[in-house]
Amino acid sequence: MDIDYATPGVFTAVASEQVPLTKGLPDDPIGICAAVQHLFIQPTDAPAAGVPEKCLAERNIRPATDLIDALTAIDPAPLDVPRPPDRRVVGTCRHWSTLATALLRQRGIPARARCGFGTYFVAGKNLDHWIVEFRRDDRWVRVDVEHLHRPYVPQSDDLPPGAFLTGGEAWQWYRTGEVDGSLFGVHGVDFAWGVGEIRGNLIRDLASLMKIETLPWDEWGRMEDSYQGRTGDEFDQLMDRIAAACAGDDPAAVKAAYQIEDLRVPEELMR
Repeated sequence: MDIDYATPGVFTAVASEQVPLTKGLPDDPIGICAAVQHLFIQPTDAPAAGVPEKCLAERNIRPATDLIDALTAIDPAPLDVPRPPDRRVVGTCRHWSTLATALLRQRGIPARARCGFGTYFVAGKNLDHWIVEFRRDDRWVRVDVEHLHRPYVPQSDDLPPGAFLTGGEAWQWYRTGEVDGSLFGVHGVDFAWGVGEIRGNLIRDLASLMKIETLPWDEWGRMEDSYQGRTGDEFDQLMDRIAAACAGDDPAAVKAAYQIEDLRVPEELMR
């Protein structure tokens, strides 16, 4: 019943013809993450860097194979060669995390992207974010690929507990009543704040644990109803079950939760 995080998922394969581009990458997981850090640029930073407006659509690319193709269309250099800002692919934290996950898995290193919230960007707030976990000995090491080695991120190459909250960890904290749900949301988007954002990231994190790393704005099932406050106690109890399965790192429980119709990623979002 295990989930094999050392092999590719639907979005984390590296095509055979792309393998030569990966040969110069370091062997260690942090070195691979450090290489990925210099391949993407945020949509908000792209215009000032001289990235053409048409390239903003790159943030909607899902598969790692397509991300690599987009990178080499701009610059055919191997993936270990840093790109200047104007020659990077436009993406979000999910792009950094998904490509790093793909490259780690290509080396046979168990890895997974996690969807949740960073607590270190704005004091007192929890901002929508994706990171990577890789397996070292008997534990998962959390790495902020996008912000690796930046001073405002505590131990970015091995995030301490509480620095990043998965969707499930955020949900369990919210359910204790110790934190206001309105403190969770998307930086720069006024309407994308509240309990619905926690539920959404919990569902996306469940999908990612099933090796399906959706886009941050992909929605399915009852997500829209959740964002609009139209779900009730029954749905919140389902969220409790999902959060417990994810937090327990129990593959059987994760797989069982994912079988619920509202939670499975639809086919149209898996390409």
